[in-house]
Amino acid sequence: MSRNNIARQAAVPLTPLGALAAGAAAGAAGTSALNAIAYLDMAWRARPASTTPETTVQKVVDLAGIAIPGSEDERGNRLAGLGPLLGIMAGTGLGAALGLARAAGYRPGLLGTFLTATAGALVVGNGPMTALGVTDPRTWSRTDWASDILPHLAYGITAATALLAMDPAARPRS
Repeated sequence: MSRNNIARQAAVPLTPLGALAAGAAAGAAGTSALNAIAYLDMAWRARPASTTPETTVQKVVDLAGIAIPGSEDERGNRLAGLGPLLGIMAGTGLGAALGLARAAGYRPGLLGTFLTATAGALVVGNGPMTALGVTDPRTWSRTDWASDILPHLAYGITAATALLAMDPAARPRS
């Protein structure tokens, strides 16, 4: 096989299933970056973990009429696990959606993918909590905003970089 044929084969875009998998992996990487920045902030400023994920899960199960089984301590422990799990699912799901968007032809490059991933993460992360009345970004201080935006920026750049790295059509052609 000639070198030109190999270069052409490498430029074939991801299949929808491949794009879904690449996007989910990119979203998982972005979620890891988001969590790392949030934990660094907690360690640096000696602030406690946010309880908004657990409160959001509690509001959702209350609205759905679902009872979380167990004693009060057991329910609290389940909520403490379900809150972060919901965040992991949201970040991975957003990445999967970004992958599918690439398969459908949305290919804005690194900057556009970074901005889309960051904005998506802010909406997916904060939208439900705001809609449920768990938090109100209008009342946040500058420090609160920084504590929220910086991890989401880390999500965006990590997810975008990972997604483009896994997409053969995004690689420069020789």
